[in-house]
Amino acid sequence: MKLKRITVLCTALTLTGAALAPAAVADETGHHSLAEKLREAIAAQNFKDVIDLTPPAPGARSAGQREKYDASPAELRQRSQARMAAAGKPLHQTPNMDAAIIELDPFGRPASVANVLLSPQYPQGVVVPVKRSGLSTDQVRYRWWDDDEWDANGGKGTRDVLAGRENAPIDFSSPYPASVLKLMVGFGVLRLADQGRVDLDADYVYDPNPVREACGGPSTKKIRQHFDEMITKSQNESTCALIKMIHDLNAWDAVNQSFVDLGMPTLMHTGSIPGNGGRWIGSNMSGLDTAKLLLLVNGGPGVLWTTDKGKQVTRHELSASARKFFQETLSGQGHNEMLSTSNWCGRSYPVQGIPQKVPSRWIKPDGTVTVGDAVYDRDVRPCDEVAEVTFAHKTGWVDTTGSDAGIVKSFRGKDKRNYIVVVFCNLGTDYVDADRPADPPGVFPVLYTQKYAQLGKAIDTIMKNL
Repeated sequence: MKLKRITVLCTALTLTGAALAPAAVADETGHHSLAEKLREAIAAQNFKDVIDLTPPAPGARSAGQREKYDASPAELRQRSQARMAAAGKPLHQTPNMDAAIIELDPFGRPASVANVLLSPQYPQGVVVPVKRSGLSTDQVRYRWWDDDEWDANGGKGTRDVLAGRENAPIDFSSPYPASVLKLMVGFGVLRLADQGRVDLDADYVYDPNPVREACGGPSTKKIRQHFDEMITKSQNESTCALIKMIHDLNAWDAVNQSFVDLGMPTLMHTGSIPGNGGRWIGSNMSGLDTAKLLLLVNGGPGVLWTTDKGKQVTRHELSASARKFFQETLSGQGHNEMLSTSNWCGRSYPVQGIPQKVPSRWIKPDGTVTVGDAVYDRDVRPCDEVAEVTFAHKTGWVDTTGSDAGIVKSFRGKDKRNYIVVVFCNLGTDYVDADRPADPPGVFPVLYTQKYAQLGKAIDTIMKNL
């Protein structure tokens, strides 16, 4: 009996050591790295045949700093019909994409990490060197996103996200995160709850001043309900309410500083309007730091990473109850339609992405899915029967953003994989496939190129075969 206990202890120590030193870069691992496989999968999508419905022209996409919100299902259906009539032109240059993966060991600790950037400067993708201990990089000069600069300046941005990166070898404009920024809002709310400054079961009276169309009018809801609607349905009204609530507590500076202190400096929400929680364009997220935020939410034991200033970051940056609530809310995601496409089960277009099970809360007795006002016409039960993984995630889309970030876990008996995946790209609803079929009347439309689903499937296959 004593010998068995010693064996178990040695195994645990070995696993802990591996988690503290994840295989991060090709020249350190000495084999065909995860990062190189990710780069090949991205390059294989051949984005040059995507159609741009608003090709470069003076004012075609307007200023890069204009408002950007997820449109309502009704607005999206209307736009989809207009898009079918628009001819567009082939994409004039390589899109900007920031893709990151953190492979997790059986205990939820980082085993390996990969980050690849794609842009007109790096048309075949570039592997980002990642520090093992910090799961971080200082080799990228991140620039704020601007639609016009991408169109007219060869994809090059002009405003730095972080100071002191002027000599970094990789120069990259970070795509606007769209509704994935709601992960930052969620983190801020739960940090305040852990501090005793917010009660998730209390009512929040949202009284916007001035009223902003995208944020809706006055409302009173439980904070927990706002949180759920913000994540699972991507409801802008609830997001504005929570952003305003954080403003009410004068806490946004502290939330942003916490991202810096925890070694995720590219995560920031700035410039929103305190009186109504609107105007989100001052938000930035890199793929690598977003993956780390999800790693924290997922919460493995021990030290997850160590910051450049020596802070050891653990799952205890959020309480167990906060992490559980965050995980459960992400697991209830209703919009499974980018890296995964399970809401459109059985359609020939788009192709199947990550083979995810659709959360039962959205499935009607006939097997179709309805998420708020978003109606999907496919019976998803056949796909659920053969689903291989859960995908606790958040999607985001605007005209020049397609984004998805989440935690993938395989079902028992399926090929084992356990990983975090993040993809940010500027190919939003302005960019479509040339051979896209028309969406059925009244049905939530396919918003963007199916290459995202192809990439999701390719990534899942890579992780399955590691």
